[in-house]
Amino acid sequence: MSHKKLLLLSTLLTITSLLLGACSPTVPPVSSIIPSPTATSEPPTPTLVVEIPAPTPTPAPKALVICQRQEPNTLYWYGGAQQGARNVQQAIYDGPLDNRTYDAQPIILEKIPSLKDGDAEITAVIVQAGDKVMDDRDNPVVLTKGVFVHPAGCRSAECVVEFTGEPLEMDQWAVTFRFREGVTWSDGEPVTADDSVYSFELAGDPDTPVSKYLYERTTNYEAVDERTTVWTGLPGYNDSLYSSNFWLPLPRHLWQTRLGYDAAELLQAEESSRTPIGWGPFVIKEWVAGDHITLEKNPYYFRADKGLPYVDRVLFRFVDNPDTAVAQLLSGECDIVTSDVGLDEQVHLLLALEEQGLLRTLFTTSPRWEQVSFGIQPVVDYKRPDFFGDVRVRQALAYCLDREGVADTLFYGQSPALNSYLPPDHPLYAGLHLTTYPYDPEKGAALLEELGWQDKDGDGVREARGVEGIREGTLLEFEWISTATPPYRLKYIQTFRQNLADCGIKVNLTTLPLTEYFAQGPAGPLFGRQFDLGSFAWLIDVEKFCQPYLSSEIPREENGWVGENISGFSNEEYDAACTRALEALPGSEDYIIGYKESQRIFSEQLPVLPLFLQLRVAISRPEVQGFIMDPTEGTEIWNIESFDVQR
Repeated sequence: MSHKKLLLLSTLLTITSLLLGACSPTVPPVSSIIPSPTATSEPPTPTLVVEIPAPTPTPAPKALVICQRQEPNTLYWYGGAQQGARNVQQAIYDGPLDNRTYDAQPIILEKIPSLKDGDAEITAVIVQAGDKVMDDRDNPVVLTKGVFVHPAGCRSAECVVEFTGEPLEMDQWAVTFRFREGVTWSDGEPVTADDSVYSFELAGDPDTPVSKYLYERTTNYEAVDERTTVWTGLPGYNDSLYSSNFWLPLPRHLWQTRLGYDAAELLQAEESSRTPIGWGPFVIKEWVAGDHITLEKNPYYFRADKGLPYVDRVLFRFVDNPDTAVAQLLSGECDIVTSDVGLDEQVHLLLALEEQGLLRTLFTTSPRWEQVSFGIQPVVDYKRPDFFGDVRVRQALAYCLDREGVADTLFYGQSPALNSYLPPDHPLYAGLHLTTYPYDPEKGAALLEELGWQDKDGDGVREARGVEGIREGTLLEFEWISTATPPYRLKYIQTFRQNLADCGIKVNLTTLPLTEYFAQGPAGPLFGRQFDLGSFAWLIDVEKFCQPYLSSEIPREENGWVGENISGFSNEEYDAACTRALEALPGSEDYIIGYKESQRIFSEQLPVLPLFLQLRVAISRPEVQGFIMDPTEGTEIWNIESFDVQR
């Protein structure tokens, strides 16, 4: 019924009530009848005063523009791991887990499973010949005579047994994941446990180009009811990341049941690669190739009752030039510029613009950290004096390098110098147990003098004078290899060359192409262990943090040049502490003590010298709210449902 019709009906009802009221002793309200000013013998005709409320204006849809460097080549979850795609996928899928500074938060799950709560458990199961199990080297194998395995209750190398053909018991993990109620796909269909099982099946399909690591270590992944999945690992698989063994749901009802796509077809299908449905705050509305992707609010979003998302529409625009991106943010064409655009070289300008109130600059550290790797134990064919076999030389170099000053200059005080293979905000960080190396060139020089590295001829370069194992008069001169990218790496190496020169050490810098630098051993300089010093970035692993420095990880001919310990560092005490952590259950006393003790030894022995965490830089307009960067989230779009903009 129209507004005018309602008004007319209201007026008629009012008049009727007044006429009926004339027969009643009740006096009508004065405010309802105003006598006519014309005197007449006839009764005055009442004049009605009806207040018509002004129409409430409909607010304009609230839009947010996110500018990123890369246009996705696909939005299919198993189509690749491009940063540009992951940004957009955060708007389509919410979670299933968010990471807040190394702490996982459940989004579409009721909780994070844990051994303590009983939704993760380890049971002893009987295995026999022909069963698929994990061997003692963490490889999935078919159990046959002669295979070495960890029997039930065994987590160390000392208790490994050889399978003789007789059945034996091995430990097996089972982890239960429970969906929260009310999560639906953007087409209105419920998200079910079977959708997660469907995703597991696709991940394991030979036509799906993703890692099969976890799939191959899984005995079973099943939906036990509409909202519950259970992951069961292979017997003998000890998994510290058990709480994340959940596959992101994908819509079986649409892709398989209705459309009939197989795994190979999903790589190219429009419904999976260009317009995938999800349960997140937004749905794909439009994709204009080479320009932008538009998303609109998902009417079925399970957190809509909390007023989320705050904006009605999101545009992802593609801007691959950082200068252009900054200009477009200032002009209002972008509300957010993501870190993948590469704003590192503009930070001075950005901070100046922030002082003027024109934008906000956001920093967070990356999981990647820069390091100096020492050639402690090179291969026999690499002819060079044993500069770094004595830990005191490595410690002297650490004192001679102004890591704090370089970090402040390169990263604007946002990334402190590191003292461990873990950052200070990690829950396993060893803190006060670590040996630290503040910039102290006098202390570094004194250590070298003590060892016999002296500058007797006054030419500025130390030479060996009674240094054990070094020919008399050998110059303290070596080569530092690196790549030319990223640009800041060469900047800090140049500064460090001067620092070392001030300590009497001569360094020659050599830059190599990426393919040559990281080539497999024995030809590659790093993995072939044919270098003096080398710089590169290392990714903080999500588990097995201490493993890269184990003696067993030294790449050599015997293991096919596979291993991460390129320094050739070997220390029995470190191996014992690290192995204690790796063999323990997550969160247990052995787990915590093993990691903290291995960090203590690492900081003292310096298999590598940790420098600083890489930095991620993003910007937003001052009107943008809720935009938060986190060091453990791979994309700063992780909480897009909370983004808001006040125009």
